[in-house]
Amino acid sequence: MITVKHLQKSFSGIPVLHDVNVEIGKGEVISVIGPSGTGKSTLLRCLNLLERPDSGEIVVDGKNILQPGTNAAGLRAKMGMVFQQFNLFPHLTAEENIMLAPHSILKQSKAEARARARELLETVGLADKRNALPDELSGGQQQRVAIARTLAMNPEIVLFDEPTSALDPTMVNEVLSVIRNLAKTGITMMIVTHEMRFAREVSTRVLYMDEGVVYESGTPEEIFEHPKRPRTRAFIRRLDMLCFSLERSDFDLYHFRGRVDDFAAGQFVGPRMRNAIQLVLEELLENLLFPRAASVRLEIGISVETKETEILAAWDGDAENPLNGTDEAGALSRMILAKRCPDGSFSSRDGRNELILKLPAQPEPNNGK
Repeated sequence: MITVKHLQKSFSGIPVLHDVNVEIGKGEVISVIGPSGTGKSTLLRCLNLLERPDSGEIVVDGKNILQPGTNAAGLRAKMGMVFQQFNLFPHLTAEENIMLAPHSILKQSKAEARARARELLETVGLADKRNALPDELSGGQQQRVAIARTLAMNPEIVLFDEPTSALDPTMVNEVLSVIRNLAKTGITMMIVTHEMRFAREVSTRVLYMDEGVVYESGTPEEIFEHPKRPRTRAFIRRLDMLCFSLERSDFDLYHFRGRVDDFAAGQFVGPRMRNAIQLVLEELLENLLFPRAASVRLEIGISVETKETEILAAWDGDAENPLNGTDEAGALSRMILAKRCPDGSFSSRDGRNELILKLPAQPEPNNGK
């Protein structure tokens, strides 16, 4: 349905999108998640040409819409968009707001547009508010009218740009409930959202964006339960990260331990847990990885909420899981890691190895209290 290839966009010379590549299939519900300022909303605005990309392709039904001569208004009729702000006309009733575009752009008769508006108000649970002006509606009700207004144009895909971000928390669920029901109808949707539970429930696919790229893509289960890449894991699990590129030839254990301890203390990790982290890292690096690799990429993530620590080590070399080695020198280290980190996992692809260790939080002594 829609193919995005090598999309790039900058504002005032500052890159926002870098080489974005996305496929959107008919009937998919795609949630776009990620930190603020990573290009999520800009991607949506580029799709329907509210922003003009600097380069790349957006192919809709086989046609690159970035080619000269594209009918932007016609495209937007096919690609509806629901914004953070409701943007309803304040002098028009809910019904009139929904009728306006079908009557003026699609050339529907007033009777036809009115019948469709009432049908859609019923769909979003606001049939009794058809004569209300926007300032007589709550924020959640206004956003539901805005959704109905978008649907009135019979779009092939609906883009939602953080549709609940401007709402009071008490109104969020009413809007999400409407979108959930729409997802069941089979309409194609792309939703930028910070509502993680909602994204997990409603999506057929989730895109995690970071630093202007689609950093990882997968099913909700893959992204929320088994994220493969470190920044995705950090975002999903709310990890604060510390990263190292370590060289065996000039590795300074005491400097390394000092940085790790400062980082862990800054996350309010207690001394027992900090000692456990240090033990795991020392055994892993000095006795298992450095004998195998000249350099190691290390990422340490500590959960903001639980203090569980995740360690990702990456290195080039033979596809050999160091936790399953048979060398006698590393036997004690493997035993220590197996006890401390029972959920370790290893993967290898094209000569690049990754080992992930998860260290459960350690209870701290109560000092006799």
